[in-house]
Amino acid sequence: MKSLKIQALAKINLDLRILNKRPDGFHELRTVFQTISLADTIEINYEAARRTELTLDGNVDIPDNLVARAAHAVLDRTKTHARVRFRLTKRIPMGAGLGGGSSDAAAVLLALPILIGRRAPIDEIAAELGSDVPFFLEGGTALGIGRGTELYRLPDIAEEPILLVAPGIHVATGPAYAALGRGLTFTGLSTKINGFREFVCALSGKRRASQASALSENDFEAVVFRQYPKLQKIARKLRTAGAEGVRMTGSGSAIFALFRSIEERERARKVSDGDAISARLVSRGAYQRLWRRQLRDHIIAGEDLWPPRSRYER
Repeated sequence: MKSLKIQALAKINLDLRILNKRPDGFHELRTVFQTISLADTIEINYEAARRTELTLDGNVDIPDNLVARAAHAVLDRTKTHARVRFRLTKRIPMGAGLGGGSSDAAAVLLALPILIGRRAPIDEIAAELGSDVPFFLEGGTALGIGRGTELYRLPDIAEEPILLVAPGIHVATGPAYAALGRGLTFTGLSTKINGFREFVCALSGKRRASQASALSENDFEAVVFRQYPKLQKIARKLRTAGAEGVRMTGSGSAIFALFRSIEERERARKVSDGDAISARLVSRGAYQRLWRRQLRDHIIAGEDLWPPRSRYER
């Protein structure tokens, strides 16, 4: 029996522009993903067996859970039979644009092959599981284009403190895209792309999201705030409380606020409605160090390879 206890970190979109609709029915987008310290916890118990038995327990019941799908995919691709038990403790609010399900799936893709001792095509599996899953294989700050699965590393930025407010409003992504009215042609394409480039250049140059935030946008805010005025009120209140930058993440409904210091964040937290979550931005370097610590008993020590290699590989 081999065991692991791992954290699966959430993400925010520091910027999100929706461009034209693609011939495949999806929308072309430009975004900047950023890992944050808010995390789910996954406990894994693994034991080789003649028949595969997979059990998933947790503090919430999630139909078609990506954890199970990721695990089955890894076992199938590595031609492995095993008894695997997962216990998932959800702390990342669901349906809020924070990528909790995708991060949980990526965590399984990083951890399970290590316990098995066989390499798996985790990049390929991640792309099959969902648009946000590939990002969580590396974490940090990354530019996403296409459907968000084509990723390019951006320089690590300061791990600034943030507040998150997730009011429990479920925003349906399909109707949100439809409300934007982007067709196969989009007259504002060049303006959107140029604005996005300005934000990315500012972020990469200043290395602080708070200082680049004045150039950021989330195209979903225009339609989602109209449908859910409460979200706009939350954003306004966070700005009034002294946040450097306030944005909705993904298609909603979580709102994040950037601060220059923990003291400024905590002052703002005191005047919030009590449902704000304190967190921080997590760099790629910190993200991967976290993973190496979590896997340390099962990986080859001293190697700089990413992802790490299992010490059980033959």
